[in-house]
Amino acid sequence: MTIDKNRVVIFDTTLRDGEQSPGASMTLTEKIRVAEALETLGVDVIEAGFAIASNGDFESVNEVAKLMKETSVCSLARASHKDIDRAWEALKPAVRPRIHTFISTSPLHMKYKLQMEPEEVLDAIADSVAYARNLCEDVEWSCEDGTRTEEDFLYKSIETAIRAGATTINVPDTVGYTTPDEYRQMIQNIITNVPNSDKAIFSTHCHNDLGLAVANSIAAVQGGARQIECTINGIGERAGNAALEEIVMAFRTRQDMLPYSTGVVTENITKTSRLVSSVTGLAVQNNKAIVGANAFAHESGIHQDGMLKNAETYEIMTPESVGLKESSLVMGKHSGRHAFREKLKDLGFELGDNEFMNAFQQFKDLADRKKTVYDEDIISIVDSNMQDNDHIKVIGWKFVCEQGKANSADLVLEVDGKEKTVFSEGNGPVDAAFKALRAVIGGEPHLQLYQVHAVTRGTDAQAEVTVRLEEDGKTVNGHAAHTDTLVASARAYANALNKLLTKREKTAPEKMTA
Repeated sequence: MTIDKNRVVIFDTTLRDGEQSPGASMTLTEKIRVAEALETLGVDVIEAGFAIASNGDFESVNEVAKLMKETSVCSLARASHKDIDRAWEALKPAVRPRIHTFISTSPLHMKYKLQMEPEEVLDAIADSVAYARNLCEDVEWSCEDGTRTEEDFLYKSIETAIRAGATTINVPDTVGYTTPDEYRQMIQNIITNVPNSDKAIFSTHCHNDLGLAVANSIAAVQGGARQIECTINGIGERAGNAALEEIVMAFRTRQDMLPYSTGVVTENITKTSRLVSSVTGLAVQNNKAIVGANAFAHESGIHQDGMLKNAETYEIMTPESVGLKESSLVMGKHSGRHAFREKLKDLGFELGDNEFMNAFQQFKDLADRKKTVYDEDIISIVDSNMQDNDHIKVIGWKFVCEQGKANSADLVLEVDGKEKTVFSEGNGPVDAAFKALRAVIGGEPHLQLYQVHAVTRGTDAQAEVTVRLEEDGKTVNGHAAHTDTLVASARAYANALNKLLTKREKTAPEKMTA
């Protein structure tokens, strides 16, 4: 079998590092949806979580491991037997399990974070990697804060990890500090100076603190790395991670300068991006490369004239190449179940019977209220129906907003299957609705984000609302859509409260970044 030396492994860490974005935590159901989308997208490895961090993280890794048919599933673990055992227990059902263990190697981290001498760190590397390799054939090792590690010690650490059985070596730019030329040279030097470097694949994991994550990742590949760790939409801690869609499309578009290939089905990029944005509540900025709303929009008259004559004048890739299709009127109020199911298949959704009937009824209701129904409307309906843990549902409403008088919300709820009416006044009907809903569960969760945007154009467009709540250090996102902004707001808040009620413990023994 011929091995493609320019094949780059795509290691997606949306479910682990991406979830560490403030407010981006996902429920188990949401993680499974994202994992399934990632496998359809064609990523090679899914880092599903940090198994020892909590029972919830363990469950997520374990369930993703059970469901993936071809994709490798990975769990992060510190350099300790306890962490590695927990990771392996979660990964056992996987068709292709990988344990990803790590330890800091920079002088700063060793002195202040680990409080360990260099020789102690080398011993820990040898012990942890060998222990993991005895459990799992596929072991990745990372030198946290690798780009600020002294060269000679970096070489010794990597040589030790490979000798102990690591099959992938990741050299992360943990704090987003390096530059492309520097990082390319670093990878080249490692491959040249580490005696057993030919026995492992080298990997890059770049953070975007200086806006260089994608450039650095590509530079590392030019230097000899053949795995890139990245996330959908570039989400992650602080300024985020390298964006998968930008890296993959750079390879596809600039084969003359970047003759590398991946297994990613680029036509699924837009759909996956929208899913991740929906479940995390992290909106994609309009001018974001590849997946932003303006990525293929042309405002300038000169640009528009050129586009009409030849699209290649101002587009270096086609919208279709990333799965972006022109929004079109596809369904109406007379459309039946069969047509609706076929449309869902076209959009990439497979719903169970109950989910399908709920979505179909909402579609019919929407078609009665809205003049035109677009693909985006149907996607929004499906997203709203694929939420779990609905202890509280908003099933009826009356809002009062009148100048000079008290504003109020009168809501009919279904709480654990029983109907309940709640009423509150507030500083506007949205505030009143939120107060009424809070009274159901008690407490005072802090509202960190309230975001509204139109799903499609027109005054009859659905309003898509995202709400982020924080309580005792835990953050959750709620999401809902409706043609009435007030109804969408109440339902989004209720969705966030549902997640707050069932929020898993997410406190790790020690925060891990890698």
